[in-house]
Amino acid sequence: MRRLFGTDGVRGIANLDLTPELAFRLGFVGTRKIVGGQGRGRIILGRDPRPSGDLLEAAIISGVCSAGVDIYKAGIIPTPAIAFLTRREGFDAGIVISASHNPLEDNGIKFFSR
Repeated sequence: MRRLFGTDGVRGIANLDLTPELAFRLGFVGTRKIVGGQGRGRIILGRDPRPSGDLLEAAIISGVCSAGVDIYKAGIIPTPAIAFLTRREGFDAGIVISASHNPLEDNGIKFFSR
């Protein structure tokens, strides 16, 4: 089995490697791991403007909400801003959908904890 998380989260070709099903699972399991099983907490989510961002965003939101945690959409925002807001605003975690400098068909999911 190949390693899922790299140094910059999970990356791959959107809708091939990085499917909505995987994004849902990452949202759900990542939330449970960071916030715990009590179902309380707040997560902030941002993304870059890649075309696949909407699809992955909806899947992650579904996963986080299924874990019983509130999620706040920051919209299109730079990755460092999510890291900053996670700490400054007291979120339990931050999630970014971005593949940075990688090709347009790629995307990625990165988690930040407080």
